[in-house]
Amino acid sequence: MIRYNMKTLRFIGAENFISNQEYAKKHIRSVAHNLYPLLLKACYLHEKEELLVILVENWPQQSFNFSKLLGQTVDYPEDISHWACQRSLTACLKGLKNYVLNPSTTYSKRLKVVDLTAIQDIEFQPCQCKKSLGRWARTEMMARLCFELLIEMQKLDFDPSIFDVDVDIFCNLFVTEKNYELVVQALLMRSHCPLKIRCVDIRVDNLALRKLFYLLKIVDPNGIHKLEIVHNVRLELYHLEVLLNNLTFPQLTSLTLPTRTFNVTHYTSEDDAVLSTIGEKLSTMVHLTELSLSFSTLTGRLRKLLSPLQTPLKVLEVGNCSLNQVDMAYLANSLHAEHLELLDLSGHNITELFPSTFFKLLQKSSSTLKTLVLEECDIGDMNIHVIEMGLVHCLKLRDFKFLQNPMTSISLRRIFRVLVNLPMLKYVEFPVPKDCYPPDVSYPLDEVTLIKFDHQKYNTVKESLQRILVQAARDDISAVTPLFGSFDSAIEETSKELGAGLLNSFRDALQSFTISLQNL
Repeated sequence: MIRYNMKTLRFIGAENFISNQEYAKKHIRSVAHNLYPLLLKACYLHEKEELLVILVENWPQQSFNFSKLLGQTVDYPEDISHWACQRSLTACLKGLKNYVLNPSTTYSKRLKVVDLTAIQDIEFQPCQCKKSLGRWARTEMMARLCFELLIEMQKLDFDPSIFDVDVDIFCNLFVTEKNYELVVQALLMRSHCPLKIRCVDIRVDNLALRKLFYLLKIVDPNGIHKLEIVHNVRLELYHLEVLLNNLTFPQLTSLTLPTRTFNVTHYTSEDDAVLSTIGEKLSTMVHLTELSLSFSTLTGRLRKLLSPLQTPLKVLEVGNCSLNQVDMAYLANSLHAEHLELLDLSGHNITELFPSTFFKLLQKSSSTLKTLVLEECDIGDMNIHVIEMGLVHCLKLRDFKFLQNPMTSISLRRIFRVLVNLPMLKYVEFPVPKDCYPPDVSYPLDEVTLIKFDHQKYNTVKESLQRILVQAARDDISAVTPLFGSFDSAIEETSKELGAGLLNSFRDALQSFTISLQNL
């Protein structure tokens, strides 16, 4: 098979130059400045750490943009800008520090902008070392680098050229209790440091509310595009009102709120008024197109929260939000329905409780919908036809996830015969069939029961599903069963800290319960 994704002679020459690292180290500073981007991509690809440090610390251009430097180029078309390669990234960050400290004898320092936002965290790194420098680790390293840079500047003999360096580093931060103090120090000293952290996206987990509010204040909310407040952050209705009353996010495009932010079950008229206020505050974010509210109880109140929005949502995650017929009717008839690209309705018995409005919602969103998530929706053999009829219209669908549904292998094969006719579909997450489990299991399955299935029977079913794909010439579709859900790099990277946080919360709850019993 002919490969058109080929290197040019220039890139091959760059690879030959860096292959002898000792020779390259002696002569790399003599290379023409317009060849630095070419050499950078070659060094990043081959993890030439020492050469990367030298290249970055002598960077001759005004911009250092990962997306442009490591993306598709004429000399080497493969896009490696998303690689979170531990070796290469660490070397680049070290080079930035050296850029400030090292005196330049041949040219004035021109670097003004470093953009690291293209880096992505994926399960399997394609780089040679197979190790990633995750978003949390990158955040800590950048914060530490800026803080240490200030300390080292104090130790050096006075060099006025250092104070002419002013570089904005655009990046995505991930802050938890463990790295909070270091990040705050770096942000507070930003005006004095030549390397200035500019946050574009920020994820916050395992953090007390007072620390969350302070962090968002000093990180400069005016520049944040994506805000994720997740898991071990106890943000509730009135806390969110305080946050939105005191901080504005004019550029925000994506907002994720932690579990149980809303719980309308016991709301009073006063609480409903606050909910309306929050909806109005969200409406002032004219760029907001992505909203994740999973694991909040919103029964009958979805309209109150979403109807004030002036901009239609492209991403809506309302999994396990206890939606009812009123909520689904609103959603199916709302402005958002015709613009949705990702919809998560997990945890709702859509085929039994509101089949007609669900069908209407899929019809309305069919021209835009790319990702549909229906996990733990109690979809069984008796109501599989509702899913079949709805999917037929979703010709733009790329990802379909329906794990933990009690359907048999017969129903799975029926769904796959529909899926092969969706021309854009590339990825499917399907459940272990119900007939692979003992007959007395009940859904949703707990973690212990989840893994106790007949693996041989499952493999036979998977082979039959694969044959359906092959016979329809759709082997471009990847069909998998991740038992515990999709890979989450943030959870993977901070699992030990988050686990300890959960244990502490559980311990505190037990202590409070014990005290309450003693007071009876």
